[in-house]
Amino acid sequence: MGQLQGKVAIITGAGSGFGEGMAEAYVREGAKVIIADLNAAAGERVAKALGANAKAVATDVANMDSVTTMVKACIDSFGVPDIVINNAGTTHKNQPMLQVDEKTFDRMFAVNVKSIYYMAHAVIPAMRERGKGGVILNVGSTAGIRPRPGLSWYNGSKGAVNLLSKAMAVELAPDRIRVNAICPVMGATGLLADFMGVPDTPENRAKFVSTIPLGRFCEPRDMAAAAVFLATDAAEFLTGLEFPVDGGRTI
Repeated sequence: MGQLQGKVAIITGAGSGFGEGMAEAYVREGAKVIIADLNAAAGERVAKALGANAKAVATDVANMDSVTTMVKACIDSFGVPDIVINNAGTTHKNQPMLQVDEKTFDRMFAVNVKSIYYMAHAVIPAMRERGKGGVILNVGSTAGIRPRPGLSWYNGSKGAVNLLSKAMAVELAPDRIRVNAICPVMGATGLLADFMGVPDTPENRAKFVSTIPLGRFCEPRDMAAAAVFLATDAAEFLTGLEFPVDGGRTI
């Protein structure tokens, strides 16, 4: 029997990258998973590969109606979610802070930060009504702990995610809803070139990898392992953590 047998999970941004890796692990561990992704085709691809215990719902996490509709689809299909992973995120290109335009800034904060506000409104009342607690995992970043130059506004958005997770953990503790931030270092995902601010070449990758003591980027399996553990009963006394998945980057 899997570690998450019988659990229901929502994972945003699960159509690729870290989110896809977490979704694969969750289904493997016995959970039923809503694959919530802005890219409908990507979400459907992942759900199809994972079988009957996964369902794709096209979702814009920066739109409250879209998030509310997705959560309703989860409840109708699988039941009230036990676990929610706010993984969907975006960035601006690595560049001087005054070169980032306002539209990019607003979209980034909507996707990275306001999405958590929307999700909280959509899922917490249902979790409370059911009375069995729950787990919320917000994907923050090492950028919110040890910021890199050229990513000032992104760093700020992830700092907000990390601190929000702690504040939510305190407020929701009486409801037995645990909230933790998982903080990955860079991974070889679709955002890598923007994070680096230079072309994605082996030479440029090597420069960034050199800042990670364990000598490699974060991989989906690393995030999946953390996300599974933090959702299990083995982690029942863990809440309000900034949980770095970073090969030592934040030391």
